[in-house]
Amino acid sequence: MKLLLIKAGKAWHTLKRDGLLRGGKRVLGAFLALFKFVGKGDILFVTGGVGDSARYRCHHVAEELELNGFKCSITVQDNPLLASYADKFAVFVFHRVLYTPSVAKLIARIKEQGKEIIFETDDLVYDKEFLVHMDYFQKMNPLEKKLYENGVGGEILADPYVRVCTASTSFLAEKLREKGKEVFIVPNRLSKEDVSMAERIKVQRDLPTLTSQTSPVRLGYFSGTLSHNKDFATITDALLAIMEKYPQTELFLAGPLDIESKLNKFKERIRQFPYVPREKHFANVASVDINIAPLEIGNPFCEAKSELKFFEAGIVGVPTVASATAPYREAIVDGVDGFVADGTAAWTEKLARLVFDADFRQEMGQKARQKALERYATTTADNKEYYGYLKNKTGRFKSYELTG
Repeated sequence: MKLLLIKAGKAWHTLKRDGLLRGGKRVLGAFLALFKFVGKGDILFVTGGVGDSARYRCHHVAEELELNGFKCSITVQDNPLLASYADKFAVFVFHRVLYTPSVAKLIARIKEQGKEIIFETDDLVYDKEFLVHMDYFQKMNPLEKKLYENGVGGEILADPYVRVCTASTSFLAEKLREKGKEVFIVPNRLSKEDVSMAERIKVQRDLPTLTSQTSPVRLGYFSGTLSHNKDFATITDALLAIMEKYPQTELFLAGPLDIESKLNKFKERIRQFPYVPREKHFANVASVDINIAPLEIGNPFCEAKSELKFFEAGIVGVPTVASATAPYREAIVDGVDGFVADGTAAWTEKLARLVFDADFRQEMGQKARQKALERYATTTADNKEYYGYLKNKTGRFKSYELTG
């Protein structure tokens, strides 16, 4: 009953945010995922949802592993046959899973058979102590908040049987190691389909156009969720300075976001768009000239966020200015394939450089695309240590032993 109420709260929020048509499609997709066929294989990913987090941390990781010889399946935690899957796989990866009776039953069966459980996270939501730093948590309805009351999957992480975790960033990895876990960093990556879509879109983007000093220069912010209002607020003053100095600049905002009133003076140069399907998302990113990825530096939730906004823009040749959190500093060579900025002065200076110089924008965007293809695609992934550990646990090889 508790899980049903939580799901009802999330469905209501989705419908309210995205509208009856778009929101209805997302809710229907979540319902249909309950009955997706799950065959026998090496690794089963169990996820709590069907959104972008599940896309990157389950579907894309599964694709990466299959390209390296593993057979993977994915299911949602509400699947009515969940517990029966203990017999079908050797390794079970739990991603943002609420600890319900059916999940507990599956875990008990896995333990009885001595199989491997891996706790997977791309965020700090597993620890309720960090929720005070999560802006979106304060805006949730009471039903949604129940999902987080013990941390998402906190009970699974606390289980001594669970020795191994995967995480999307080095920051998260260190937090998990503090809990005595062995951690493999598994970066977020673009799928084969993503790269194919981006290639088609980029061909259109590269068509010759007439430009001048007064041609519009579009800055794009793709927030994804309501958790980014405070992030966007950190660069309001920089955006004000840029839009004041360069009247050709426009601001393109995609996803749910509350615009600060200070920007209302430029409202005729600001456009907002709702959540869209994946291919349209890449098309939207490709339609801007500069991608911006602001985060609250020093906020643990933000420091844990991966660099995916950098490579989602890079794959279509768009340069990024991002806040100087650890993941973005690790991903971007500042001034070469992107910019990292800390504070209003740095944001203003680096945005101005890109607004003023179209050739530099194009050069930086091409270098970002090259890095996206080389480092952030499932087809070019090379996480040998993690593959080796999984080969041992799935019985494919017996030579790899966990250290530590």
